[in-house]
Amino acid sequence: MTKEYFFEEVTLLITHYNRSQSLEQLLLSFEALNCTFGDIVVSDDGSKPDHVDYLLELQKKHEFRLITTPKNRGLGNNINKGQDAVKTPFTLYVQEDFTPTTVFPESFTKALAIMHDKPGNDVVRFYAYFQYPYLRNPRDGYYEMNFSVWKPGYRKFYAYSDHPHLRRINFFDKFGRYTEGQKGDVTEYRMMMSFLKNRGTGYFYKDFTGLFIQQNSEAEPSTMKRNMWRESNNFLLTQIRHLYRHLKFNFDYLT
Repeated sequence: MTKEYFFEEVTLLITHYNRSQSLEQLLLSFEALNCTFGDIVVSDDGSKPDHVDYLLELQKKHEFRLITTPKNRGLGNNINKGQDAVKTPFTLYVQEDFTPTTVFPESFTKALAIMHDKPGNDVVRFYAYFQYPYLRNPRDGYYEMNFSVWKPGYRKFYAYSDHPHLRRINFFDKFGRYTEGQKGDVTEYRMMMSFLKNRGTGYFYKDFTGLFIQQNSEAEPSTMKRNMWRESNNFLLTQIRHLYRHLKFNFDYLT
């Protein structure tokens, strides 16, 4: 018999923009893993009419609350209005282009146990582009992130990320709302700094690509646009970028 997982105290919050087929794949993936949640909220950021129509069709097949806006207002507003709709103690935040792997349900159960056992812990992170550099106190594949401004390197600052994570209902009370009217990278950066300055604590899944897969198809590519400065592998630009981030992150944190 296939095991079923009902996470009654968790709302699955999905942010969406013009990738309705990716959203469908995400919803189907959770269903295939027999994962159900106390609630599902899809926060749409003013998608094109054909995608909105598809969302309405999806609503007939999958139970979720759709939170819309008449025009695109950016990532910050999309997360804010989605989180405002959450009523459960915990939020599993996932962008629509991710898919959970087969080991996610069991591992997520353990992440919830961490949140219950450690009421001072703010988030549990499930995905990243690189391993957080300073980890301690392992538990079921999760490690506590050990931030200190005096530790070397700038990657220590990436304690918060918009990638899939579990958080508490009081997240806004402690760290404030997401910055609106700015590009997604700026919104994420400012929440990262707020998380650190307000002494946020979290756990990080060490196999950081083992619980979710990020899917970007030709039909529905990523809607996040980054400039050459952020993406270039040119050696000189890479070194300048590292130096710039080191100086900027430390300056912004200390001031």
